[in-house]
Amino acid sequence: MSPPENPNDGASAAAPSPSEPTPPAKPSSSAKGKKKDEKKDDDLSEEDLALKEQLELYVVRAQDVDPGVQRLALESMRQEIRSATSSMTSVPKPLKFLRPHYGTLKTYYESMPESELKKYMADILSVLALTMSAEGERESLRYRLLGSEGDIGSWGHEYVRNLAGEIAQEFQKRQGDDMPIDELMELVQQIVSFHMKHNAEPEAVDLLMEVEDLDLLVEHVDSTNYKRTCLYLTSSARFLSSPDDTLALDIAYTIYMKFEDLASALRIALLLDNKSIQYVKQVYTATDDLVLKKQFSYIIARHGLAMEIDDEIAADENDKEMLQEIVNNTKLSEGYLTLARDIEVMEAKSPEDIYKVHLIDGRGASSSLDSARQNLAATFVNAFVNAGFGQDKLMTAPSDSSSSGSSGNWLFKNKEHGKASAAASLGMILLWDTDSGLAQLDKYLHSTDTHVVAGALLGIGVVTCGVKNDCDPALAILMEYVNKDDSNIRIGAILGLGIAYAGSQKDELRVQLSAILGDPQATLEVLVFTAVALGLVFVGSCNEEIAQSIIFFLMERSEAELAEPIIRLLPVALGLLYLGKQESVEATAEVSKTFDEKIRKYCDVTLMSLAYAGTGNVLKVQKLLGICSQHLEKGETHQGPAVLGIALIAMSEELGAEMAVRSLERLLQYGEQNIRRAVPLALGILCISNPKVNVMDTLSRLSHDADADVSMAAIISLGLIGAGTNNARIAGMLRNLSSYYYKEAAHLFCVRIAQGLVHLGKGLLTLSPYHSDRFLLSPMALGGIVTVLHACLDMKSTILGKYHYILYIIVLAMQPRMLLTVDEDLKPLPVPVRVGQAVDVVGQAGRPKTITGFQTHTTPVLLAAGERAELATDKYIPLTSTLEGFVILKKNPEYHEE
Repeated sequence: MSPPENPNDGASAAAPSPSEPTPPAKPSSSAKGKKKDEKKDDDLSEEDLALKEQLELYVVRAQDVDPGVQRLALESMRQEIRSATSSMTSVPKPLKFLRPHYGTLKTYYESMPESELKKYMADILSVLALTMSAEGERESLRYRLLGSEGDIGSWGHEYVRNLAGEIAQEFQKRQGDDMPIDELMELVQQIVSFHMKHNAEPEAVDLLMEVEDLDLLVEHVDSTNYKRTCLYLTSSARFLSSPDDTLALDIAYTIYMKFEDLASALRIALLLDNKSIQYVKQVYTATDDLVLKKQFSYIIARHGLAMEIDDEIAADENDKEMLQEIVNNTKLSEGYLTLARDIEVMEAKSPEDIYKVHLIDGRGASSSLDSARQNLAATFVNAFVNAGFGQDKLMTAPSDSSSSGSSGNWLFKNKEHGKASAAASLGMILLWDTDSGLAQLDKYLHSTDTHVVAGALLGIGVVTCGVKNDCDPALAILMEYVNKDDSNIRIGAILGLGIAYAGSQKDELRVQLSAILGDPQATLEVLVFTAVALGLVFVGSCNEEIAQSIIFFLMERSEAELAEPIIRLLPVALGLLYLGKQESVEATAEVSKTFDEKIRKYCDVTLMSLAYAGTGNVLKVQKLLGICSQHLEKGETHQGPAVLGIALIAMSEELGAEMAVRSLERLLQYGEQNIRRAVPLALGILCISNPKVNVMDTLSRLSHDADADVSMAAIISLGLIGAGTNNARIAGMLRNLSSYYYKEAAHLFCVRIAQGLVHLGKGLLTLSPYHSDRFLLSPMALGGIVTVLHACLDMKSTILGKYHYILYIIVLAMQPRMLLTVDEDLKPLPVPVRVGQAVDVVGQAGRPKTITGFQTHTTPVLLAAGERAELATDKYIPLTSTLEGFVILKKNPEYHEE
C-alpha cells in the first residue's frame, strides 16, 4: 500500500482557507512516494475522481465560518456516506477518500462551539472512525455518544456491529472503574432492536451477554424470530460458564412461554435441573389443551422424571389418570412392539443367529470350551437381542419334554451364580411389560436355589425399569427379600430396587437401604450394592444424608476390605448422587480427601468426573488430563476413572467429543498401562450407540492388543459404540475376534457380550443417554452406563468373576430409537416423514434445511445417531418441534386435499 497520504495525519495542518480546495496530498518525502500518489490519482475513474474532489470540497466547506455553508457541507457528506455504506463488500469510497482528512476534521471539531452542528459533525466523525481510529481507542463510540440522538441503523450494518464491539469493551472498562453505564445501555437498546429487526439475532444476544442484560431480549423478540433466538441461546448455553448458562436458558424458557411454544419450554425446564419441577408445572398449567398435556407427559416419560400429576395440572380424575399413565411410561412396551411389528422383527432370535458361526472359516468354528461360561454368555446375548420383545428361544420357549411348559432347562445349563443372570434375563426379555413380566418371574421366586431367587428378584427390577406403577408391585415384592439371610438374595433384591426405582428419589427406599448400610452382619458385597442402589435411586439429587452414610461406611473399612476390587463401586455410588451437579459436589469432595490413601485419589477423581459429566467443562478436562500425565508407583488405580471422566465431561457436544477422541489417542501412545486399559472404555462412552469409523478402527486395533485387559475393554467398547445399530462392520469384526480368541474363555465371553450389545433389541434400541436432538441428558441412563463402565475397569474380578449381573444395570440406558406418531386418542397414525442427517443451523441466515440426504418413510421409523425427522405432509401438525419417541399429531385445520 502507498504510504499514508498525509504523514502528519493532517492533525497539525492548519485548515486551508475556504476558497481553495485542499491539495489531494502533501508532497511525499521521496520521489517514489510522489510517483505512487500521482499514479493512484490516475487509476481512479472519472466518477471516482469527481467524487474525491467533491468530498474534499465538502471538507473545506465544513470548516467555513458561515453556519449555513457548514450545515450544507455536512448534510451532503452525510448523504454521500449513507448512500455508500449500504453495501459492505469493500471499504465504501467516501470513507476511503475522507481518510486523509479525519485528523483535520477531528481538530476542527474540538474548536467548534456547542451547537446542533457540532453534534452533526460528531455523527460523521463517528462513522469515519469506523475505518480510521486506532485499535482500542473506541473513538466511534465516543463520538456517537457526543453526537445527535439519531437512528443508528441508517449508517449501515457494519457501523452498528462495530459500535456493538466497542460498547462491549467500554462496558467492561466502566464496570471495572465503577462508572455509570446508563448512556451505554440506551445505545444497547437501539442496537438490539436494530439487530432483531434485521435477522441478526445472534449478534443481539452476544451484545446482551457482554453487557450482562439478557432480560432485554424478551421485549425485542417477535413471533418471526423467537425460534432462532432461542436456538442460539440454548446452543450457546453449553459453552457458557455457570451461572451464565442457566441465565441464558432461563431467558429462552421465558421467551418460549411468551410465544406459547410450550413443548420447547418444557425441554428447557427439564434441562434446568434445580428449577425443573416448578417450571414443568408452569408449562402444564399454561394450557387447557389436554392433547398437548399428553404430549408433555410423553416428553417427561422419555426423560425419566418422576412426577405426580396433581389437581393443578388436570382437574378431571380420568384425565389425571391418563396423564399419569403416560408419565409412568406404561405405554412404552406397547409402542415398542408396534414398531417391531411394523419393521417385521417380531420373530425371536437365538444366540446362534447372532454368532453366525457358519460365516467364520476354520478354527474356533465349533469350539465347545468352558461350556458353563459359554452358556452364561449366551444368556446375556439372548437377553440383549430379545430385549422387550416378550419372547425368545431360551427362556420363554415352551419345552417339549416336561409338561410344565416352563423353561427350566436353560436355567440349569448355567452354574451357580450363572443361574442368577439366567433368571434375570427373563426380566430383560419382558422389558417394560410389567404385568406379564411379574407373572412369569413369580414362579422362580419359589425356587429352592438361592441363585435363582436372586436372579428373579433382579429380573423384577429390570422388567419394571423406567416404568412406574401407582401400586408399586416391585417395591412390595423386593422389600420382603431385602433383609433375608442369604447375601445373594439380598444383592438381587437391592440391585433390583436400584434399577426399578432409578431416579425416583423414593423416601422409603432411603430409609430401608440406609439401614442396611449400617448393618454389621451384612457382607461387604451386599453393602457395596446397597450404596450403588442408593446412588441410582437418588441420582443427581445431592442428597446429603445418603452421602453421609456412604462416606461413614467408606471410612470404617479396614485395609483388607479396601483392597477388594468391588470396593471401587463405592466412590461411583457417591458420585451418582452429584451426577452433573457441578459445584454442589465440593463439600463432599473435601471430605473424601480424609479417606484412606488407598481410595482417596480414586474417590476424588470419580467424584469430580461424575459431578461434571455432560457439562463439557474444559477446565475439568484439562485437570483430568493432568492427572493422566503423571507417572505413578505401583498399585495406584485412580487414572482409570480420570480417563473415563474425560469422556464423560466431553460427551456433551460434538466438538468436545471430537477433541476428546484425539486426546485419548495421545494417552494410548504415552500413557501407563492402567491408562491404556481405560481408554477403550472412554471411547465407548463418547460414541455410545454411534459407530464412528475412526473410533471403530482404533478399537479394532486395540482388540488385538498384547495386554489382555486392554483388548477385553476394546471388545466390550466395540459392543457399546455399535449398541443397537446392527452395524455390519462391527458384527464382522466381532465374528473374526471370536475365532481369533477361540481358546481364551475370558476374551470369548467379552466378544459374545459385545455381539449381544450390537444387536440390542434386534437393532431397535439405543444406549445413548441423550435425547430430544441431543439436547437433554437423561441422568438415569448416564448413571447406568457409568456404573457398568466403572465395573469394567477391572473386568477380571467383576464382569468375568461372579458379578456379571452388573451388566444388567445397562438397562437403565436402553430406549427405543423410534419415532412413533399417534393421533389424539394415542392410536398409532402412519404418516410420511423425511429422515436424514441432522444439520446444525444455529445462527444461519434465512430458513436453512435442518436435515440433509433424507429418505421418506412411513412412521413408525427408526432414528440412528445424528438423524432427525420432519413431517413430509401438511395434513397434520406435530405437537412438539422435535420428532422423537411418541409424537402426537393433530389435524391441520388449514389443510385442503388437492
